[in-house]
Amino acid sequence: MKRLGMSVLLAATVLVGSATAAAADTPDKNCWGVVSAQRAQLGDLGQHSAAQATPRSGLGNVTRIFGLDHVGELGTLLASLDGLDETSCG
Repeated sequence: MKRLGMSVLLAATVLVGSATAAAADTPDKNCWGVVSAQRAQLGDLGQHSAAQATPRSGLGNVTRIFGLDHVGELGTLLASLDGLDETSCG
């Protein structure tokens, strides 16, 4: 009986550890908004894409071009590439 209890405890510990690791790897779904708001405060974003005369791909399509699943991941990616300490997510 003691062995069964230890096995259950060990299994529970592994499951909790796995769930915690998975949660840490989950992208922040709000990251696009967070990063774009941070960047807007720097004053260098320019005009909204709707003001552009040429067609645009859209955030969802750009997200897929980079092989990402959610636009929040695009925010994380761009924040890591822009070289600015002011933009980060997570």
